[in-house]
Amino acid sequence: MLMVMCAASHAATVLVARVDGAIDPATARYVTASIERAEAAPAELLVLELDTPGGLMESMRVITGAILNARVPVVVHVTPAGARAASAGAFICAASHVVAMSPGTHLGAAHPVGIGGAMDSVMSGKAENDAAAQIRGLASQRGRNAAWYENSVRESVSATAEEALALGVIDLVARDRGSLLTLLDGRTVALGDTTRLLATRDAIVKEIPMSLRYRLLHQLANPNLAYIFMILGFYGLYFELSNPGSILPGVVGGILLLVGLFAMQMMPVNYVGVLLIGFGMLLFLAEVKITSHGLLTLGGIVALVLGSLMLFDSAEEVYRVSLSVIIPAVAVTAGFFLFAVGAGIRAQRRRPVTGAEGLVGMVGKVIEPLSPEGKVFLAGELWFAGADEPIEAGAKIIVKEVEGMRLLVRRSGF
Repeated sequence: MLMVMCAASHAATVLVARVDGAIDPATARYVTASIERAEAAPAELLVLELDTPGGLMESMRVITGAILNARVPVVVHVTPAGARAASAGAFICAASHVVAMSPGTHLGAAHPVGIGGAMDSVMSGKAENDAAAQIRGLASQRGRNAAWYENSVRESVSATAEEALALGVIDLVARDRGSLLTLLDGRTVALGDTTRLLATRDAIVKEIPMSLRYRLLHQLANPNLAYIFMILGFYGLYFELSNPGSILPGVVGGILLLVGLFAMQMMPVNYVGVLLIGFGMLLFLAEVKITSHGLLTLGGIVALVLGSLMLFDSAEEVYRVSLSVIIPAVAVTAGFFLFAVGAGIRAQRRRPVTGAEGLVGMVGKVIEPLSPEGKVFLAGELWFAGADEPIEAGAKIIVKEVEGMRLLVRRSGF
């Protein structure tokens, strides 16, 4: 019993971090923090379980730099079945000390796309050459098939787990975490100027969950969420400006707008799109104040749609606002302002029913003959009135105008 306890106490520790989704600043911070924790433990190695469609090149560079300078081996495992390591994920695989894939996963398609602005042919060529040189250097440093990795950038090639193993693109095919640790046991990896013999067969596995802070940042780096926050923020400010002193709509709207803008700073934002959305909202507001017979609303719809489509200027789907979000947002916004404008026009056309203006057009009865002035009975009260012609007592009159407490009337035709 004592011998078993001693063996367990000397068992190696393997830390596991999970990256599921786009590579963004929050992901980069989480991975670098996980590497630092593995170094401080110290752990036998860090397993980075990966499933990503790609992401921001700058965040990818932070991760690959942290892996290259890590003082513990970093093993990337593309898992579970159906997962992928596309675009930026391929660079992370190339940089890792060991790459493994589960059956049913794929790797590659790392061609750079226009992030943060459309690229002409010259800039596109420069970006491609830069990315190709970087991934080729990473693969060469780890002794992998550098030519294939370069083609994943230049020709967007991809490979399944079995194909990647046969081509020398990855090191292992492991169905799950347990299989991976079994295959890693006894493997030698280069770590800086030294080599390390891995002992993982009976390792103690500890997962590193993404902290609430990083989860929040990761969720905020969602273009659909940032877009919704911004639109709702505009709504809140509109209600506050329309009803000064309401406070709550202004506070909530301001918070949502600032959170949306904060989320956008973590993504490839086209600020022309932001300006178009803001301009569209201004046109909607102007329609409420100015009667343009719908022209301002139409202009607002066009500006809002164009701004929404241009907001995140990236060819990667993960950094574009979904049409399933844009269409309802534009429809609800346009519908709301059209309703508000329609209500305003109907209110302007409605005859006043209170105050002096409400008396115009009302029918009354002459009590004291108008010759040309006298008294009339109107709305349950006696009024002093004048007319352009004499009107006998008992005749019906209709109010033409109100001058203070005096009515100008004419003979009613019925």
